Amino acid sequence: MTDAQQTSVPHNESTDLKDVENQTKRKKLLKIFAVIIVIVAIIYMLWHFLFNRSVSTDNAYVGAETAEITSMVSGQVEKVLVSDTQTVKKGDILAIIDHRDAKIALAQAQAELAKAQRQYTQSSANSSALNSQILISDDDIRSAEAQVAQAQVALQQAQQEFERRKALSASGAISKEEFTKSQSALNNAQASLDVAKAGVAQAESKRKAAQSNLDANEALIKGASQQSTPDVLMAQAKVEQALLDLQRTEIKAPLDGVVARRTVQVGQRVAPGASLMKLIPLSELYVDANFKESQLKNVKVGQKVELTSDLYGKDVKYHGTVVGFSGGTGSAFALIPAQNATGNWIKVVQRLPVRIQLDKKQLQEHPLRVGLSMEAEVDTSTAK
Repeated sequence: MTDAQQTSVPHNESTDLKDVENQTKRKKLLKIFAVIIVIVAIIYMLWHFLFNRSVSTDNAYVGAETAEITSMVSGQVEKVLVSDTQTVKKGDILAIIDHRDAKIALAQAQAELAKAQRQYTQSSANSSALNSQILISDDDIRSAEAQVAQAQVALQQAQQEFERRKALSASGAISKEEFTKSQSALNNAQASLDVAKAGVAQAESKRKAAQSNLDANEALIKGASQQSTPDVLMAQAKVEQALLDLQRTEIKAPLDGVVARRTVQVGQRVAPGASLMKLIPLSELYVDANFKESQLKNVKVGQKVELTSDLYGKDVKYHGTVVGFSGGTGSAFALIPAQNATGNWIKVVQRLPVRIQLDKKQLQEHPLRVGLSMEAEVDTSTAK
């Protein structure tokens, strides 16, 4: 055996020993790693089932109850005083509609009101005139009745004279001519009595007509003043409507916010209900967080929520409160809802929007915009 062969044997033996030691170390490391994994898994399971008191989602977006600015009257747009992204305060004028037609309508309504008020005054005066007519009619009736009495006396005298001359005519004491005259006088007296009675009836008819007119006139004004009669009230309502239409030619902001989606232009003719722009109330923003249905078991109204926005990152944390749950999942309210009754159905975990109200002070310090992405974590241990 040569020297080279003698030296190679120990070298191979040392290599094998090193391999065995490396394999032993590797097995020990694998066992240690496996133990660590098992411990971590146990710790995670214990934390998840015993100590985890929150649910989170990154499927959340900022929303707001936007104000739709519409025209309440028709007309041509005279001025537009705001533009998109402009911040306005409640009561600021956003646009002006030509108010000349509204002014004319107001003048007409005011004229109708004045006319109705004068008609009430005239009706009141008519009552006094009709009362006077009734008094005059009473005098006419008494005069006619006196004439009737006078005619009756005259008739009695004519009747007596006729009877006396009739007896004399039978004995031939008077001529036929005198007898005929007495008969004519009797007929005239009877006719005068009939005329007098007709005069009484006519005077009574006039009184009844005047009384009817008075009753009708009193029915219009009885229990009412000049400002409370139906005609005046109707005319007053038209004046108020015309005044309101005139005020509505100035379209004002109903709340503080930012102008968005302005579509109205100067010179455009708008109709009542036409959408002109939107107003976003940045101080009244909320978040709709879409949680999986499996996460909602312990989520309750009133629980505290911690949120972060992609706009500011993790450094800015918002605090909110769960204020409600949507009436249905997003797919239920989709334009074309899923038809799970078909044969090729695959179960998909649904998400339910949860409404979260944000803190107004934090919104002032770090403003958000509608549609921005948020991450929300609900603390389920704060359930009420």
